[in-house]
Amino acid sequence: MKLTIERIGHLGDGVAQGPDGSVFVPGVLPGEEVEVDGSVVRIVTPSVDRKKPPCVHARTCGGCLMQHASDAFVEGWKTGIVRGALAGQGLEAAFRPTVTSPPQSRRRATLAARKTKGGALVGFHARGSDVIIPVPNCQLLHPDLVATFPALEALVRIGGSRSTEVDLTVTRSLAGPDVAVQGGKEIDAQMRLELARLAESHGIARLTWGGEVIALRTAPMQRFGAALVSPPPGAFLQATAEGEAALLAGVREAVGGAKRIVDLFAGCGTFSLPLSEQAEVLAVEGEAAMTAALEKGWRNAQGLKRVTVETRDLFRRPMEPDELKGVDAVVIDPPRAGAEAQVACLAASKVPVIAAVSCNPVTFARDARVLVAAGWKIDWVQVVDQFRWSSHVELVARLSRQ
Repeated sequence: MKLTIERIGHLGDGVAQGPDGSVFVPGVLPGEEVEVDGSVVRIVTPSVDRKKPPCVHARTCGGCLMQHASDAFVEGWKTGIVRGALAGQGLEAAFRPTVTSPPQSRRRATLAARKTKGGALVGFHARGSDVIIPVPNCQLLHPDLVATFPALEALVRIGGSRSTEVDLTVTRSLAGPDVAVQGGKEIDAQMRLELARLAESHGIARLTWGGEVIALRTAPMQRFGAALVSPPPGAFLQATAEGEAALLAGVREAVGGAKRIVDLFAGCGTFSLPLSEQAEVLAVEGEAAMTAALEKGWRNAQGLKRVTVETRDLFRRPMEPDELKGVDAVVIDPPRAGAEAQVACLAASKVPVIAAVSCNPVTFARDARVLVAAGWKIDWVQVVDQFRWSSHVELVARLSRQ
C-alpha cells in the first residue's frame, strides 16, 4: 500500500489516510511517500528532514523514536505539541527558543534486564515488544551510565531470573552510580553478601534491592545550587544536567527578585535550594524521604537563606489562598497528572507570579486555562527537550496576575 504521510502524531508515528481511514506508520516524516507491507515500511520519497540515525541500535531499540529526523524538525514538532495543547483550551502564548539536551547526556534511566542461560541481557525494550535489546553503544545515555553495564549484568546474574524481568534504575551521582533494582529474587544472606561485594568491586555508590539498601559505599550526592543532596533510592531527578539547568534558568527568570517563594511539589530541592540563594523558600512535597533529604542538604550548605520544609499531599490538601498571603512567587512542578486542586487554590490567591514547570503539555494547558479564567496571563513558554529523540515534552512557563 502506497501512502503519503500527512503529519506526525503525539507519540511519534506518521499519520496518513488509507482506504479505511487513518493509518499510523512508525519511522517516517511528513511529506514522505512510503510503501507499507505489513510491518515493513519502505521510504519511496524521503523528506529533506530525514537523516541517518546516529545510533547503531536505532532500528531495533525502542528507547528512541525520532533519530531519523533532523533536530530542527523535532524542535518544531515538540513546540507544535505544546501549541496544540494550549489551543485546545483556547489559549496561546509567546514561545521562547527550545533548549535541547545533547546526545549522551541522560544521567538517569530505567533499563530492562533478564537472566539468560549464558549470562544476562540488559537494555531497552524493542518498540511494542517485551524483547530486550542490548545497547552497548547507546547515544542517549551518559557514558558513565553505559559504563555500568558490566556491573548491571553481574547483578542480574546473581539476582535475576530467566522467567521474569528485572527493572534497573541507574542514576549518575557525584560519587558514582546509584542503582535501584525491582523485580529480582527475594534476597537471602548469601545473596546479600554477593551483592555487597559486587557493589564494592564495581564502584557502585549505593545499591538498593526491592526498596532495601543493600550496599552504601558512599552517599550518592547530587548538587542543587550550593547544596549537596543525597536523594532517597529511586527519587525523581531531572533527566539531564543540561535540562535541569534550562528549567532552573527559566524558573529564576520567572520569579525575578522575589524574596518569599513557595515551591510546590519540591522533590529533593531541584529549585528550592538554588532559589534560597536569593529568597526564603517554603518547600512542599508529599514524600517524607525527599523532604528529609532536601532539609539535610540545606542544613549542610553555607550561605543560603531559610528553607522551611513541609511534607504534605498537595492532591488531597492543597495550599489554600490564605496560606499564600505575602508570598512573592510560587514555583509548581507537578507530576504528569497536573495539579487541578492546587491550581484552583492558586487561581484564588493574590500571588503575583507563578513559575510553572510541566512534563505534560495537556495537563499544563488544562491547569493554565483555570488560571487565565481567573485573571492570569501566560507571559511566555519555553520547551525544554531533555528526553531527546522521544515523544516526551517538558516546559517552563511564567504566569502573572493581571
